[in-house]
Amino acid sequence: MNTDDIRLQLPDHAADRRKELEMTSRDILHNALDHFHTDHVPVDIGATAVTGMHVSTVAALRDHYGLPKIPVKVWEPYQMLGHIDEDLACIIGIDTAGVPAENTMFGYPAADWKPWTTPQGLPILVPGKFNTTVDSKGDILMYPEGDTNAPASGRMPRDGYFFDTIIRQETIADASLRAEDNLQEFGMYAERTLSYFETGVRQAAKIGKAVVATIGGTALGDVALVPAPFLKHPRGIRDIQEWYISTALRPDLVKEIFSREVDIALENLAQINSRVGSLIDVVFICGTDFGTQQSPFCSEATFRDLYLPYYKRMNDWIHANTQWKTFKHSCGAIRPLMTAIADAGFDIINPVQCSAAGMEPKALKDEFGGRLTFWGGGIDTQRTLPFGTPYEVREEVLRRCEIFSKNGGFVFNAVHNIQAKTPIANVVAMIDAVHAFNGSL
Repeated sequence: MNTDDIRLQLPDHAADRRKELEMTSRDILHNALDHFHTDHVPVDIGATAVTGMHVSTVAALRDHYGLPKIPVKVWEPYQMLGHIDEDLACIIGIDTAGVPAENTMFGYPAADWKPWTTPQGLPILVPGKFNTTVDSKGDILMYPEGDTNAPASGRMPRDGYFFDTIIRQETIADASLRAEDNLQEFGMYAERTLSYFETGVRQAAKIGKAVVATIGGTALGDVALVPAPFLKHPRGIRDIQEWYISTALRPDLVKEIFSREVDIALENLAQINSRVGSLIDVVFICGTDFGTQQSPFCSEATFRDLYLPYYKRMNDWIHANTQWKTFKHSCGAIRPLMTAIADAGFDIINPVQCSAAGMEPKALKDEFGGRLTFWGGGIDTQRTLPFGTPYEVREEVLRRCEIFSKNGGFVFNAVHNIQAKTPIANVVAMIDAVHAFNGSL
């Protein structure tokens, strides 16, 4: 299917979003990433596990637009993110196509779909190995690799919307700690995995959108991954609190883990680059959060000592051997670290949590807009989108687009995933505001 075919399928109110038919989504995103000022802000919703939308919100949005009533697929079960089919993607005006990791956060592929019903009664489709049990409190338990004989690794409260990790930490004895144990999930990609990425990237590239690949194995100390909900019997330091303690008390061990992880990652990146490197536009490198609502987790000096050298090895290799742009996710008040993040070689920062201390949009753009692309920050998901009025949503989106899009370097996305129970009128107001800014409404 070529891009002209896709445009012909657009509903009337979305078909006018591109006045120049020769301009593909990939072109539009490249202009933004190369910091060229244009009148069109590219949009990403759903290309990564940090830029998506809850399955219930996807279903409600489909209903709003009168699209065929089909059960939405949950492609990322940990956060219960819904797959956005092309009919809805066209209405929203999404310019990206995501290629996720081979397996989900619970260690099984998003494949072999089967029906499931959420605690709120919504019929959806889940992966074939999405195998759960219910405990005595009515909570839903999830299992690594779908193996219900293994200890449960995730828990959804009986009236919940997504899973929380169950920490499975073996007794820690400092004398027996080994880097190998925290490298249990890392290794050279087998042919099956390389073929998965090659197929996924080629399919994503066919429709003219920018390809965003989550290749995996490149996240340094991401506390969503440290507990390893995808492993049946994780070894090493898996408790989140213990991991943070280790960054202060066991820095040499942490550095050894990072160094060896990067060695493996560079080999895997080279393998994927040799197969489909020219078709990938953006790689999601790391989702490690460095900010709280009020301040960074660590000092800039600690970031530069403990993290930057390993990030820089990956980013430097990517920039020397590919045309990819590198994507760093970190929630929170990270302005004091953003110079170091840029020095580490990252091209993109997400989710741009403007509600955190010191993260005022204009100040961020003025100080860092020449070095970093802001992928996010388009609407506050703590207050405005879930609790504001449609008018307030529209006004905030238009202000953010005006600030962040100056001289390029902006991809529209909400601040992290759009959650369940977000008023659909507000989501529609967000979409309409971006269309209005881009001159298509």
